[in-house]
Amino acid sequence: MWESEFDKYCHSTIETFGAGVKQILPDDVVTSDWVRWKCQYGCPGYGRGYSCPPHSPSPDQTRAVLNEYSRALLFHLELREEDGKNRREKSISFLEHLVTLEGEMFKDGYYKAFVFLAGPCHLCDECSSLTGAPCNFAMKARPSMEACGIDVYQTARTNGFPIEPLKQKGDPRNLFCLMLVD
Repeated sequence: MWESEFDKYCHSTIETFGAGVKQILPDDVVTSDWVRWKCQYGCPGYGRGYSCPPHSPSPDQTRAVLNEYSRALLFHLELREEDGKNRREKSISFLEHLVTLEGEMFKDGYYKAFVFLAGPCHLCDECSSLTGAPCNFAMKARPSMEACGIDVYQTARTNGFPIEPLKQKGDPRNLFCLMLVD
């Protein structure tokens, strides 16, 4: 059984979502400059949201912040085809849960708690960044790991989680999120 001072925060995530979670060292989070290029040259969301590049922190900024922490939690949620139409709702609920969890940890004294989510922001149909207006959900919006230059594949593998690129439509989709804590 996985036990640490963070059990209080992780058990509900595990029980509610069937998620995996592992306490890791920030040194085991891999950042690479090429990751943001994958956002810029391959993602239709590039430049269309405050949580995505070029608005998100750079890999250099991410590395600097990782150096300010000594502990992190890596969360893994596998979404299967059997989840059907509920896959989107399940992933959104998972991401919202982690932002709430960040707030709970802050209130309990982990004042440096910060979560990196997975994928583009889901909070608005169209981000206010397109008009230059402030974020409508600044208290809930978080950048994704990949938007900040984190190599999710290598970070997951380094920490014992399985992950492979999707090869066909029915392949399980893996979401990884990183909670920095101290």
